[in-house]
Amino acid sequence: MHFRRGDSARKGWHLKTLFLTGSLVHGGAERHTITLVNKLAERGHECHAVYVKNDPSQLERLRNAASVECLHAARYFDPSAVRRLASLIEREQPTSILAANQYAMLYASLARRLAGSRAPLAVVWHTTFVSTAKEHVQMVYYRPFFWNADCVVYVCEAQRRHWHPRLVRGRRNEIIHNGVDTGHWKPASEAERAATRAQLGLDERDYVVGLSAVLRPEKNHVQLVDAVAALRRRGIPARALLIGDGPTRGAVDERARALGIADHVIITGFQRDVRPFVAAADTMVLTSFAEALSLAALEGMAMGKPVVHSDVGGAAEIIRPGREGFLFPVGDTPALVEHLAVLAKPGVRVAMGANARERVELQLSEHAMVDRYEKLLSELEAPGAAGEPLPARSLVTPARSAVRADLSKIA
Repeated sequence: MHFRRGDSARKGWHLKTLFLTGSLVHGGAERHTITLVNKLAERGHECHAVYVKNDPSQLERLRNAASVECLHAARYFDPSAVRRLASLIEREQPTSILAANQYAMLYASLARRLAGSRAPLAVVWHTTFVSTAKEHVQMVYYRPFFWNADCVVYVCEAQRRHWHPRLVRGRRNEIIHNGVDTGHWKPASEAERAATRAQLGLDERDYVVGLSAVLRPEKNHVQLVDAVAALRRRGIPARALLIGDGPTRGAVDERARALGIADHVIITGFQRDVRPFVAAADTMVLTSFAEALSLAALEGMAMGKPVVHSDVGGAAEIIRPGREGFLFPVGDTPALVEHLAVLAKPGVRVAMGANARERVELQLSEHAMVDRYEKLLSELEAPGAAGEPLPARSLVTPARSAVRADLSKIA
């Protein structure tokens, strides 16, 4: 997959950045990168988008890129994909490269050397914890690539505090919080809300608790099912609205049946536009075991919903307990239930939802986030940053062969 915009669109562009992701799956890191490409291009910058593996699920969202290309990596570490990326760098001559997470960083680092480019490399690091033994081993190999990056961008302070002592850092390190488009994510009208609730078979008296996330183990959807069962035992007419789909759907259905609340748990399946469903909810919840800075939480807040969030990652940097929502210890279902019971009162959740919207508008907007990335890339692209091309052979051959051998053991 490769396409370009016409040369006439190039006039006036002054940043020239290549953005690299592992794929274009429906994930937060990919959405974040696509947003940066689109918004920086709207500001007149030249943005090239590249993805390593051929999963183009979000390709249609890349509206403003100067070019889009897939490297078609056939396996975890594919030298031919590195060479394709190096050729692209030689052809486009970007003055900076921005990689999303460690996998894209690996390809960007090696291809940059192979191309003999001095374009500075920034890595946006979206991960707070790694859980499996394989991931821990992989981080041993990835650390030197972080050290050689010109900048590592953390998406929250909590993430920086976790990874800095563990030597995941670059030559320069920055914190740029995620942000959302407050024009796109905004409170719905009462008529829109009522229409979606009617479509879902929800009564106006129902207390609807939403969770917008792929159904994966780390998102811990079953905890919300447990909480809804506990709320209903108290006489609170709670219903769970799970916005998404994924591998743990069967486990969620099974838990709901076991607790006798299958009729009160709705799973929407995959939705390209989740806004009508978030609008239908009264309160939004994140029950995750691990998050960096949740876009789903910010989206719910921007739509005027209070958010009850497990106290992981940067949750405490966006939610002030008792103002925009609540935080609860990971896995603590009784604490989650208590917070949801407070928000079952319409007046309380409306006030907190208004606070949540205001906080996003003032501090966590997409515009503010893009401003900071624009400033960072401008600084990295300062005169002399790109410099003269380096001798490709002397730089790359040892690194490429060594990394290929090492990563083949863990791929």
